Amino acid sequence: MNQNQTNTAQGTVWFISRHAGAIEWARRQNLVVDRWVSHLDPVTVNVGDTVIGTLPVHLASAVCARGARYLHLTTLLPLEWRGRDLSASEMETAAATLKQFHIEEK
Repeated sequence: MNQNQTNTAQGTVWFISRHAGAIEWARRQNLVVDRWVSHLDPVTVNVGDTVIGTLPVHLASAVCARGARYLHLTTLLPLEWRGRDLSASEMETAAATLKQFHIEEK
């Protein structure tokens, strides 16, 4: 399995981003996505869903608490690239990948 495959047999796959470069990057990875949204309300996520994005920790925790899988879009950004929208090509240069996390509030 490619590290960027969602590998989900059930549930909805969500890609959460308002950045055109991230969306294009995901399309270049041939990710199978059911819903492309710019903002996620965690109550819309169900058991067995997969949520992909760069969510704040409290939202990622809510996703996991609902029985969904959270894949965080990670990059290795040079300092001078921080704080701006990246193109899909820049994301590839910055080693963009998906990493699964389970986040739990204590």
